[in-house]
Amino acid sequence: MKKKQNKMEKIVAFLKDNGFINLSSEPYGGFSSSYDYGVYGVELKNNLKKAWWDEMTKKHDNIVGIDSAILMSPKVWEASGHLSAGFADELIECKSCHKRFKADELKNVNKCPECSGELMSPKKFNVMMKTFVGPVEDNANVVYLRGEACQGIYMNFLWAKNSARMKIPFGICQIGKAFRNEITPGPFTFRTREFEQMDLQFFVKPDEADKWFEYWKKERMQYYINLGIDPEHLRFCDHPQDKLAHYAKKACDIEYLFPWGFAEIEGIHNRTDWDLGNHSKFSGTDLSYFDQETKEKYVPYIIETSAGCDRTLLAFLIEAFNEFEKGRNNDSESTEYLLKLNYALSPIKIAVMPLLKNKEELQKKARKIYELLKMEFTTKFDDGGSIGKRYRRQDELGTPWCVTIDFDTLENDTVTIRNRDTMRQERINVDDLINFLRIEHA
Repeated sequence: MKKKQNKMEKIVAFLKDNGFINLSSEPYGGFSSSYDYGVYGVELKNNLKKAWWDEMTKKHDNIVGIDSAILMSPKVWEASGHLSAGFADELIECKSCHKRFKADELKNVNKCPECSGELMSPKKFNVMMKTFVGPVEDNANVVYLRGEACQGIYMNFLWAKNSARMKIPFGICQIGKAFRNEITPGPFTFRTREFEQMDLQFFVKPDEADKWFEYWKKERMQYYINLGIDPEHLRFCDHPQDKLAHYAKKACDIEYLFPWGFAEIEGIHNRTDWDLGNHSKFSGTDLSYFDQETKEKYVPYIIETSAGCDRTLLAFLIEAFNEFEKGRNNDSESTEYLLKLNYALSPIKIAVMPLLKNKEELQKKARKIYELLKMEFTTKFDDGGSIGKRYRRQDELGTPWCVTIDFDTLENDTVTIRNRDTMRQERINVDDLINFLRIEHA
């Protein structure tokens, strides 16, 4: 008997079949823990990053953005603590099957969860990825792929502050890749060795850090709700004092209810003055801040919000995924799917569909409307298969609107526009189409 797929297996298969996410290097059998974003996945990811970037730089007047290098001086990682035992995981290996696990995943477990074999003693394992610069691969030429994107922000603290003439409180944000040699990646894109972070480092007066910590907790939670996640599927998870990272005074995660349970999608941290203070000490560059009004000089505290782009994107996809075993109208023998994404995230905003493929006059009119819309909206021209099949296909891609050009269009210049979520259809004049779409998603 064929095993019934669980929800996560269905979603992974759905995302591959519909051009969203697939395992990297597929012609070679795939490469573990690496994923490619397909023709619709990359549009969704770009939309997510744009939504985050706009949230930071357009909503807030005191936040600016940068894009720092992935390769930096190894001294950066020495000062940040990433090369010390503090950034190492404890690895436990099975003597029999040689599977490896994080020690904190095997609490109160004496045998291998895979084969029940004997477990070896824990060993420290630094998760920083090494590479080399220059023609000789020796210790003098070792560099590291950055383990977190925020260190690039600290390297540019003075430059960004001075060039943008920023006054505390202010923030610097960045979207960028980071790399960690994870012992146990997964599930799917939730934890990978190559991932993208959306980071805000917000610099504040030390005595105002608690206020801003609470402010950013509320702001970041509301962001996910505004983009369509059910508040019941989100929660805060405060880190206990004995589990805080070495740099943190306070830490809180925003967790989403994945099919396997609640798990972190974003962290909010009070990093104190640890980062700028340490980099000042190691580099010899004064990274303190002088307040011209109060004549105070201090090393700013940092309130960090750090979201995993890949796992956040996965959360939005899971939230949007809907399956109808007997069709959306409960009248079909085949399963239908709906990806109910927020309009801002949808890879395609509008699909333009001539009613019939083999009618030249419909094709010509549909192409004209497509050309009209594509300059303002991400638009797809779709003329393959019956109109019903095309609606189903666009539902699976999360397209909010389908515009159908029929013979009435040729007579009175009106089109049928269909809403993805309600399946409601109405006729509107072509001249009103752009304003209609602007108003619906203002």
